[in-house]
Amino acid sequence: MKFKRLRHVKKCSGFTLIELIIVLAIISILASIAASNYQRSIWRAREAVLRNDLFTLRSSIDQYTLDKQKAPQSLEDLVTAGYIKSIPKDPMTNSTTTWVTEQEDTLIALDQMEPGIVDVHSGSSEHSTDGSAYNTW
Repeated sequence: MKFKRLRHVKKCSGFTLIELIIVLAIISILASIAASNYQRSIWRAREAVLRNDLFTLRSSIDQYTLDKQKAPQSLEDLVTAGYIKSIPKDPMTNSTTTWVTEQEDTLIALDQMEPGIVDVHSGSSEHSTDGSAYNTW
């Protein structure tokens, strides 16, 4: 009688190989879903930083142009004049030197004396989550 009871207890403890495989499969599926969501959220955050940097640079260019009555000739002019603390890194290229500036001969204010930079874009040729290229933003 004692022998049967010990045998029964020994048989019930532990997990079967199938149970372990099923648990590992579920964990791997959940991990792959979490990893893709994490990558997508990082990409959206980089896009938000790019939009914010472009807004800041463009408004600084406009303020510089209206205050100094001439457009900046480079982004470094904005830093030396104190309109921005430093040139931000392009979040898509991770560099401060890849910003693409648009130089135009048109004047945006009546009292502006010299043309210069009127717009700035990302230097990346990649496409955003909505399908547009970053260098067209």
